[in-house]
Amino acid sequence: MTHTPSLSFAFEIRAEVSEPLHIGHGAGERTDFTPITGGTVTGPRLNGTVLPGGGDWSNTRGGVCELEARYLLRADDGAVIDIVNRGYYVEDSGYFRTAPTFRTDAPAHLWLARTVFVGHARDEGNPEDGVAIVIRCYSVD
Repeated sequence: MTHTPSLSFAFEIRAEVSEPLHIGHGAGERTDFTPITGGTVTGPRLNGTVLPGGGDWSNTRGGVCELEARYLLRADDGAVIDIVNRGYYVEDSGYFRTAPTFRTDAPAHLWLARTVFVGHARDEGNPEDGVAIVIRCYSVD
């Protein structure tokens, strides 16, 4: 018997970011760091805020950007949740997908650390009004 996984929408992360900091070039690659300055988490399974202080390290080669973001969320009940979000952005196609993982010892949120997620991401906003990366997180059922 085979089972095909399905996806269920869990929540959306809206991570506000500031201007990227250029780190360097090397072997056809550009490395940047984008600070995360705050944001929100909303959805049927989790609500809260994105805490300032984390960031997104990116390496871009040939139009493909490999991302690794690490930051903290604070749930509405006060619990702090660590997120590591790795993924890819492909400039030509707009493909922007991530695989977030979570850590916490808050009993109400342990399900996050025991669930596989995929994220469908997009850039939103502009430098004048504020830029955010929006990630719709789906649990793999």
